[in-house]
Amino acid sequence: MLLDSKVVIVTGAASPRGIGKATAKALAAQGARVVILDLRKEDAESASRDLGEEHLGLACDVTDKAACMAAAKAVIEKYSRVDGLINNAGITQPLKTMDIGADNFDAVIDVNLRGTLYMSQAVIPQMREQKSGSIVCMSSVSAQRGGGIFGGPHYSAAKAGVLGLARAMARELGADNIRVNSITPGLIQTDITGDKLTTEMRADIIKGIPLGRLGDAADVANACLFLSSDLSAYLTGITLDVNGGMLIH
Repeated sequence: MLLDSKVVIVTGAASPRGIGKATAKALAAQGARVVILDLRKEDAESASRDLGEEHLGLACDVTDKAACMAAAKAVIEKYSRVDGLINNAGITQPLKTMDIGADNFDAVIDVNLRGTLYMSQAVIPQMREQKSGSIVCMSSVSAQRGGGIFGGPHYSAAKAGVLGLARAMARELGADNIRVNSITPGLIQTDITGDKLTTEMRADIIKGIPLGRLGDAADVANACLFLSSDLSAYLTGITLDVNGGMLIH
């Protein structure tokens, strides 16, 4: 078991077909005790029950620092440690540059970037005490190629910020044996994307993907598993592309 008895928090993991839920399942299958965080307590608890009794579901708004700190405290009180964090919570908006208002910008930056910072800050003290930990930050191919199918420029900016934040944290926290890495998914079939692609759109997108298919949530989940486990013990500050070759650079 790659994560036997490890405690790993996954944010934004209650959506049935989302990357977070798939990641939680992959981690649990390898022995981790998984803590699912999501906006609604009922959804988080239901998702954790799907994994088994030893797992935990908590309500947490990652844009609220106090809520992040409270969630981390609850995890530590129950399990006495935090071995991993998957900063998965995120939102997107398909807006053009001139259509982005202050509220749009703030909402996307707050969840994707501020939430990554706040949740990381919540677990770092415990990881420092343990002298070990792995933080995985979910970015996007949109951060690398300048926009995507569904995300506007503010989404690209937020996800690019995640890459910079993760690298800076990796450099700072290496002395504490805390690894910080990023994942940049391409177009992944989830609840968000599933009903928005026409047959023509799907075929056109696949033409630009060397592996000839869209990604599944499990593809990203397996990358999270790798970066959370000791298989990646000498990796920190990296960006792991999970896009089927959509962007080769």
